Amino acid sequence: MTIVVTEWTPAERRLLAGLSTPWKIQRHLDDLPYNTEKRGPTCNSPRGVIREGAAHCFEAALFAAAALRVNGFPPLILDLESVRDDDHVVALYKLDGHWGAIAKSNYAGLRFREPVYRTLRELVMSYFEHYYNLKGEKTLRAYSRPVNLARFDRRGWMTADDAWFIAEYLLEIPHIPILSTTRRMYMDQRLYAAGLVGRAR
Repeated sequence: MTIVVTEWTPAERRLLAGLSTPWKIQRHLDDLPYNTEKRGPTCNSPRGVIREGAAHCFEAALFAAAALRVNGFPPLILDLESVRDDDHVVALYKLDGHWGAIAKSNYAGLRFREPVYRTLRELVMSYFEHYYNLKGEKTLRAYSRPVNLARFDRRGWMTADDAWFIAEYLLEIPHIPILSTTRRMYMDQRLYAAGLVGRAR
């Protein structure tokens, strides 16, 4: 089996090695502009995020997974599946036996999670009240198992021209439902407003 060895440039490696903790990775992502895809849909690899200097949630999760990997963590992501809304992807890390997440979002409540969750379901459910569409409907319904991006090493996922093949994979894999009800649930207006603070248009 042929493995593609990712060749980071010296500058890329210095950047990623400097993001040595989940908190530093999150701070870096928070400082990046949100990729609003004004020129059309993008699915940039971690190298593409560095080149473009911007990221949306999926691109940020891949970047975070690459930075985690450079610093000794497995490159894990998890897909949050919704109804009448976009899915959301986060990078996972584990410290002292507890799960945390790194993420970028246009909604304030869908970002970083401290490593305090004993199970992935606990972590996922921490996003439920903050996951909503612009009509104020709470939309989170399911989540994937963790995906170790090492499975895509042969395709050079960290430095590829794009990462659409990972996005397509997330659409194909099973997801674990968190709700069986079809009843629609809506946000409190104050929490709705708080979640849109800093939103890029």
